[in-house]
Amino acid sequence: MEGWKITPPRACWDIVFKGLTVAAAAVALILLAAILLQLVWHSRPALMEFGLGFLTGQHWRPYAEPTPVFGALPAIFGTLVATTIAIAIATPLAIITALFLVELAHPVLSRVVGTSIELLAAIPSIIYGMWGLFVFAPFMQHYVQPALGETLGFLPLFQGQPMGTGMLTAGIILAIMILPFICAVTRDVFAMVPTVVKESAYGMGSTTWETTWKVTLRYGVRGVVGALFLGLGRAIGETMAVTFVIGNKHQISASLFEAGQSIASALANEFNEADFELYQSALIELGLILFAMTFVIQVLARLWLRNLARRSGTRG
Repeated sequence: MEGWKITPPRACWDIVFKGLTVAAAAVALILLAAILLQLVWHSRPALMEFGLGFLTGQHWRPYAEPTPVFGALPAIFGTLVATTIAIAIATPLAIITALFLVELAHPVLSRVVGTSIELLAAIPSIIYGMWGLFVFAPFMQHYVQPALGETLGFLPLFQGQPMGTGMLTAGIILAIMILPFICAVTRDVFAMVPTVVKESAYGMGSTTWETTWKVTLRYGVRGVVGALFLGLGRAIGETMAVTFVIGNKHQISASLFEAGQSIASALANEFNEADFELYQSALIELGLILFAMTFVIQVLARLWLRNLARRSGTRG
């Protein structure tokens, strides 16, 4: 009775598959909207009390009389400075390491080093924070910061008392944390460059440097940018490791040796102490600012990638 056999038409499976993918995408959008709405809703008291002055305020005095004073500028400044230091250190190191692993290293060495990098990425951030406070900060205090002060002390960036903790130490710890993420993704991107493309470049007489620069890097630039923003996202929102070593002081200073405060470390330090509504609302507004900063960075990254794709003639 072959004629009576019921088999679902392929179109039905296509509809089911499409429905599942749309539902999965919708869940992500709903979660994003729900988080944003919650942040805006609970930030209302601080938004109505301080308005845009919250973004430019430099003082954070929750128990000032007669009214508490909250300003987010020191936390925004600390977040941007620590993240910039981390990206500036981690990005070139990650790209160079990935190129070495893919283009130059022996396969055995490449596997060993690649696995070690992935293990570094798996270490919890609180471990980095404890190591930073008890091992790296004393090293910075006794060796690195005095040397920088003696050689580059004419710059405001390297003036001040070497305390070990501070903005520079926090930025370096963040760089160590995001380096494995950027390196692992970049290595995978470079490994996906078709061998025939590189062999064609060698066949035309290109050197290893020319093939790496003009073929491997150009082919994988979009993946490298994606890896960079993955690391940036982790750096800008990192909490525990930064809280251990940044010094946790609401101030803006030109010196990288001075203590500072990031948005994430302020939330980690003070949320349990926030015992009245306006205090809690100010902290939640800090979270809203962090959300907005991340969103703006992602939009700029997409626009840059689209422009890059347009110039290279590929689909953005």
